[in-house]
Amino acid sequence: MIGSPFIGVWIAQVGFWILVALGIARGALRMKSAGILVALWLAGYVGLPRIAWWTGPLVTSYVAILDIVLVFVVFKGDVRLT
Repeated sequence: MIGSPFIGVWIAQVGFWILVALGIARGALRMKSAGILVALWLAGYVGLPRIAWWTGPLVTSYVAILDIVLVFVVFKGDVRLT
């Protein structure tokens, strides 16, 4: 069933991959840095649900934190809304 939690998961996951690709394209991320971020994503995506039965939903928050880090790195600070 598609609902707001699923949409949040989808936005976090797609946003991560878009930001990694944008960071590489703009030169803000080297391949080594991108590899480290992808390894962190993989560790959280695979490992976090296996820690305990209740940690599976925390993957979305984990990926959102990686997204925030990528926004700071790629855009050299926070994104302005105005």
